[in-house]
Amino acid sequence: MRDDDVYLQRAVQLAAHNVAAGGRPFGAVLVKDGHVIAEAANAIHLSQDPTAHAELLAIRAASQQLGPHLAGCVVYASGQPCPMCLSAMHLCGVSRVVYAASNEQAQPFGLSTAGVYAQMALPLSAQALPVEHLEQPAMIGLYRDWQARHAAG
Repeated sequence: MRDDDVYLQRAVQLAAHNVAAGGRPFGAVLVKDGHVIAEAANAIHLSQDPTAHAELLAIRAASQQLGPHLAGCVVYASGQPCPMCLSAMHLCGVSRVVYAASNEQAQPFGLSTAGVYAQMALPLSAQALPVEHLEQPAMIGLYRDWQARHAAG
């Protein structure tokens, strides 16, 4: 698609500007119905926030305009989205993702998230990061309360 090339080139351009400004080579453009809703570059170097990925910043900006459900939106990213960004895209209902560079292409530069994908594919008990479930019975009541309030309004 011609439009895909235009938006993807914009994401790459944002990444290039970010590198020139001292940041990482990641940019993202979020589009709905042929209109750019939001665009962002990775801002970790500015905020020291490890979640300040271009895709998440674009999702946050778009959600301010469209609400938390982004069905019908396409995210164009300079690099393959990491598991955190991809999870956010699933959670907010992004319809499609297009990216320019794969994890395999990023690996020689230390920019691949393939190792995180591999960890996330393992059962929680087999992951390197200990994840523990300590049941709290009050949570079921909170879930019921949320469901009752959500169903009523």
